[in-house]
Amino acid sequence: MTESTIQTTAATAALCDDFRSMMSGFPTGVAVIAAEDLDGTPWGMTCSSVCSVALDPPTLLVCLRDGSPTLQAVLASGEFTVNLLHEDAQGVAELFASGDPERFRVTPWERTADGAGPHLPRDAHTIADCTVALTQRMGDHVTVYGRVRDIRRPSGRPPLLYGLRQFAAWPAT
Repeated sequence: MTESTIQTTAATAALCDDFRSMMSGFPTGVAVIAAEDLDGTPWGMTCSSVCSVALDPPTLLVCLRDGSPTLQAVLASGEFTVNLLHEDAQGVAELFASGDPERFRVTPWERTADGAGPHLPRDAHTIADCTVALTQRMGDHVTVYGRVRDIRRPSGRPPLLYGLRQFAAWPAT
């Protein structure tokens, strides 16, 4: 490695740290993106990169880590669910962020009749069933655009929020 490459790598690492810090100051909702692979095994991961894209047809996007088993299941099945977590589901958010292989054994979930993907009705305030419409690789993540085909609201509880590297509940009005 040349001295110039070492300096570039150090500068890139510093920029990545600054970027991570910048984005942690942008509070967002918390979701568990879930899908079943072709063998019917459920996979899921915590995700705060969820965004609406279009109203007609209803489309959203999620950004998933390249190479993750959840992304592999989403791509193989062509379907996924977005479980938007409620304020009391911090433990589930942490569990699905941990990579614990037992997460679906310790978290109640339901398989949908149409195979959309695992629902977490006890922990979600809203669940969207999506069909993969488009994918795009960028850096170490893949953006998955999903056409929303069904929405369920298992609870009327306020959403769980994440920002400044901590969880919070929606403020009371």
